[in-house]
Amino acid sequence: METESEPYVRLATLRQLHQVMADMNTARSLADTLQTVADGVVNGLGYELACVNLVRPDGDLVVAAFAGNPAAEALITGRVGSRDSWDRRLNMGERWGDLVFIPHTEGWVLDDDDVPQWYTEGPAPRFEDEWHPADRLFAPMYTPGVHGGACGELIGVLSVDRPRNGRLPGAWGREALQMYAFQAAIAISNARLRANMQRALVRLERDQQALRASEESFRQAFEYAPSGMAIAEMGGDQHGRILRTNDALCRLLGRPASAMRRYSFSDLVHAEDIGTLLRTSAEGGRAELRLARRDGTYVWVSLRNSVVADAADGPRFLLTHVEDIEERKRRELQLAHRASHDSLTGLPNSAELRSRLSARLCKRPAHAGALESTDAAYGHPAVFDANGHGFDFPGSAALDAYDHHVHTVAPEESGRDDGTKGLAVLFCDLDGFKSINDRFGHNAGDSVLIEVARRLTRGVRDGDTVARLGGDEFVILADGLGRADAQDLAVRLRNEIIQPIRAEGRAVRVGASFGIGWAHCGMTADEVLKSADERMYVEKRSRPKQHRRAG
Repeated sequence: METESEPYVRLATLRQLHQVMADMNTARSLADTLQTVADGVVNGLGYELACVNLVRPDGDLVVAAFAGNPAAEALITGRVGSRDSWDRRLNMGERWGDLVFIPHTEGWVLDDDDVPQWYTEGPAPRFEDEWHPADRLFAPMYTPGVHGGACGELIGVLSVDRPRNGRLPGAWGREALQMYAFQAAIAISNARLRANMQRALVRLERDQQALRASEESFRQAFEYAPSGMAIAEMGGDQHGRILRTNDALCRLLGRPASAMRRYSFSDLVHAEDIGTLLRTSAEGGRAELRLARRDGTYVWVSLRNSVVADAADGPRFLLTHVEDIEERKRRELQLAHRASHDSLTGLPNSAELRSRLSARLCKRPAHAGALESTDAAYGHPAVFDANGHGFDFPGSAALDAYDHHVHTVAPEESGRDDGTKGLAVLFCDLDGFKSINDRFGHNAGDSVLIEVARRLTRGVRDGDTVARLGGDEFVILADGLGRADAQDLAVRLRNEIIQPIRAEGRAVRVGASFGIGWAHCGMTADEVLKSADERMYVEKRSRPKQHRRAG
């Protein structure tokens, strides 16, 4: 602002002041705004030096911009003054409206505080309103109040020095500086807001980029995973419906992605595995079950569920990882089969035979008269007579409702056929087998055992068990037979066995002795087998040795 007497202010001065305010409000960044504020004091208000002290988040004030003297700018820019020191400055001296003027006669007490300042030299005042080099003039900048007044929070202080006319500012100069500080506060607040918005936008864009990158990573991991992946709904009417599948799962089940979206996993799982699927879907976790292929076959999979939850809405989706374990399951079944079956004949072995037999028998007292027992296999009570037959008595209907075990009983020992059906245990021992091993070798003996096993299996019903107990001993479990039925079965099987057998290029023959035992609840598997074995030896001894092979 040019030096001129008040109240006559030239239009050029007002234009210059208007321009610096316009520049202040059009700066591109907060740093540019602060420097424009400092430059505007020098260019528009007629001071030689100007400093912008900005309030930091911790409350202290930092020299953020300086104008008028490059040496002073390099000396104090970036330095910090404590809030306490600034509060002391703003609460002393003379109040010129919102301005604070500290004359050189009082300012000496501030020479040693921590506020960054510069020192100028000059002669003592020659007249009353002459500016002294040690005079200080501050214009506090406040955020605008509710009604536009400068009564908000302190955001900074403008420090000015050395008016060009060498005089203390008059009414016009004071009003201009006060107005300028008010507009500077608005410009700085707006610049801060823009800077915060820009930072927020940068963070938002960065977060969006990270989200897009994360989504792309998930998409690629999902789509190109070597094992099956699926996303299904949770809750609502469409609970469990498949929303998305990857190529690996579609290939595994032989179904296109468009078709998969018509199903839920409960539509594809084997009926026996529904319970396992429901437990896994509700709780998350891992399960092994069978899924249907498009061709109607089933494939064993390891299915691992993860619940994708929303903090506000709770569980929303089910992320399912499906791994093909068909080969492992096949190996497990093979191992289980090897453990329970004879490696030579493929028949159930001794352990499997005892397991199947034990599964049919329950423990109960075996003395005469009516009695109540506990079914060890199922834990249900039952009532029997002395022969093992169930009977009713008043009030027994409730008891029968809990007795789900079908008790195994034996036909009468008298030999007459009374119509009772039971579980027959036929113990078979080959006659003349040792001589075949001795004469023709073990390969021939193995061929005989394999053929005998085939003939025994062919001669029984579906559901009957043919097992190799060991060596040349076989056992047949045949349920639902009477005594005559069991004897007829033994005769048919013996007649099958005595037919010539090709072994190592020659025809050989073996005989067979059968002992028929009967299983009933109250016996152990070993007791049943021992009974049948003993009767086999009775039968073997009852026939002349020379007739055993021919039957």
